[in-house]
Amino acid sequence: MKKAGPPTKVINETTYISCNIGEGLIREEVWQDSNGVVVKYNLAFVNHLLCSVDNGRVLGYDNNHNGHHRHRMGAVAPFNFTTYEALLSVFLAEVSKLRKKKK
Repeated sequence: MKKAGPPTKVINETTYISCNIGEGLIREEVWQDSNGVVVKYNLAFVNHLLCSVDNGRVLGYDNNHNGHHRHRMGAVAPFNFTTYEALLSVFLAEVSKLRKKKK
């Protein structure tokens, strides 16, 4: 296996979604090393009508600082990371439930 080079951003997407209360957005950013390993990620579900703190971030997962952590309605807590694919599946399932909230 070759030595990993600097990370490259391989996903940079914003998707607007309808919610029971207004419009929301899902933000996905992923960086991989030269071996294709995910080394950095940022997932966020934003809806300012559902959450007025943390810049409207209702739910988010990232590993930008202090390890893997989860944001929910302004609270931050660590979580056990296994794979990015598993995390994305959990995140999307949570967003599916949250976007149905009526505040």
